[in-house]
Amino acid sequence: MNGPEMLEIRCSRAWPPLTEQSLGDWVLRWAGGFTGRANSVLAVGDAGRPVREALDAVCDFAHDRGIPPMAQVVRDSPNEHAIAAGGWVEAKGHRRGHEVVVLTAPLTPERHFHVKVPPPGGHFHVKVPDEPTPGWWELTLGPGEDSPAARQVLTGGKVGYGVATLDGVTAGVVRGALVDGWLHVGRLEVAPAFRRRGLASALMGALGAWGVEQGAGHAVLQVAEGNEGALALYSGLGYAPHHRYRYWVPAPGSRIEGEEDPTS
Repeated sequence: MNGPEMLEIRCSRAWPPLTEQSLGDWVLRWAGGFTGRANSVLAVGDAGRPVREALDAVCDFAHDRGIPPMAQVVRDSPNEHAIAAGGWVEAKGHRRGHEVVVLTAPLTPERHFHVKVPPPGGHFHVKVPDEPTPGWWELTLGPGEDSPAARQVLTGGKVGYGVATLDGVTAGVVRGALVDGWLHVGRLEVAPAFRRRGLASALMGALGAWGVEQGAGHAVLQVAEGNEGALALYSGLGYAPHHRYRYWVPAPGSRIEGEEDPTS
């Protein structure tokens, strides 16, 4: 497998589903409907059978578990071309964006990400504990997302739970998971009342330093294409595009069509 596919495998391991099955090199994933990444097939490498047959197996797996069939595949890869030829279409109705930019950056002891401290006017603190705090959960999980499945996905593996507090209030959070020397960054969120104060950069800096302490040499994160604010933030922190992936679903009107997962 090539570089983008190997990195997608690492990212998938940093976001573990509740159930997964191998389909050749492909990985079928289920997590109670929480996020597209954990409830789709990661279509990298060889499925071990013709792609049309593999897509039928994807549909069977999804329908047996009550989720819509969906494939996550590296953009412009041979697998993506084969999935399109198999009658599937881009999941353009995906609420968080069906096309995702994967960004990477080096992490070294000499090059910690710069931590921007918010301006004076309040007591600010940022830390990365090994257990999620109640405030971390409150900001991390959006409306309708809190479920046992979501909590299991977000706490799977070796994880650091970045928390920024301002005047004793949880103002921002981020998640970092370690896989094979990579720090997978996700779920960066700053409460609306505390935005534009440098908290996002501070959280990223603290998490980057934590990753270095844990032995990570690189960081990776995923941003929906078109999220210009997030892309600008990460570019300023030294992240650069590595590749893109897209979600695909059965064509409308097909017998295997299902309602798209509205989450990321």
